[in-house]
Amino acid sequence: MADLATQTVDSDLNLSHAFPEAFRWMVLARTFEDKIASIYRSGKIVGGVYVGRGQEAFSVALTSPLRPGHDVYSPLIRDMAGRAAFGEPLLEAARSYMGSALSASIGRDGNVHRGNPKEGIPTMISHLGAMISVVAGMLLARRLKGTLGDAVGATCIGDGATSTGAVHEALNMASVEKLPLILAIANNQFAYSTPTSSQFACADLVDRASAYGIEGISVDGTDLADCLRGFAEATRRARSGGGPQIVVGKLLRLAGHGEHDDATYVPETMRCSEIGQDCLLKARQHMLTEGWASEADCADIEKQATLAVEKAIATAGSEETPDPYAHDWNALSSEAFRNQEDAP
Repeated sequence: MADLATQTVDSDLNLSHAFPEAFRWMVLARTFEDKIASIYRSGKIVGGVYVGRGQEAFSVALTSPLRPGHDVYSPLIRDMAGRAAFGEPLLEAARSYMGSALSASIGRDGNVHRGNPKEGIPTMISHLGAMISVVAGMLLARRLKGTLGDAVGATCIGDGATSTGAVHEALNMASVEKLPLILAIANNQFAYSTPTSSQFACADLVDRASAYGIEGISVDGTDLADCLRGFAEATRRARSGGGPQIVVGKLLRLAGHGEHDDATYVPETMRCSEIGQDCLLKARQHMLTEGWASEADCADIEKQATLAVEKAIATAGSEETPDPYAHDWNALSSEAFRNQEDAP
């Protein structure tokens, strides 16, 4: 498998439009997660917090060619940028983190286990490969019902997850069925604290695509333009009947595995290398260089993101949390099942 430079790029991609739009979502995601991390450190968020610092370009580029309400998208723990771009309301994200009783889970589940299946965003089960089979199943179900059309499904995993059996089983099925599945693999160099050298022996994770008889693209995960081109091409192939596509982004996680982790295992030489560059700063500079935005424009984008985040957090934080004595905790979600009388 070759890098994107040797691939055919989707001619319909208007980079001068897609890039600034993606940048806005990157800024919003970074601003939101920085705020959430701060609140977590103050002890006001229950559970873990896992931010996508350094992965925003790769995350948002996946959703850029997707069609909300038409395609399936299963985001994971570092995909705030992709979630926002695909249509997840910022308030809904804030409610999940703040444990609001008005959140999708009524404040009953972990803050990363959120979604809206009716809108094509399945709720995350696990970030260790489980969502590949879920998305593949949704696509296959649509095909069997005759409603698939040119829809595609997309999900993401990290480099560590590629070592799990769930990934192999799901990709094997998807490749045999030639499902329009796009798998984004964020090679962020560490599976928690385990370096990639202890995870796989191949030179690049994109090489694994050929083992399944599918296509793969490798992109610079710190470069928004490269990510946008890569996912545009992968999505074009999937929509046109090319079967599953793998896109591997080479980048460095610019935070710990979670906010509880100080990431001291990351060598300073890696932090200072090309792969350790901040995708958000690179995207900002690229916009200025290309003349797609001015310093004032960027400052306004950042200001608007801050205002939106402050409003969402303030609203979610003022809402009631679950009352275990007032809520109906019946495990059956269907009213039809919950209300029927016991069989004799």
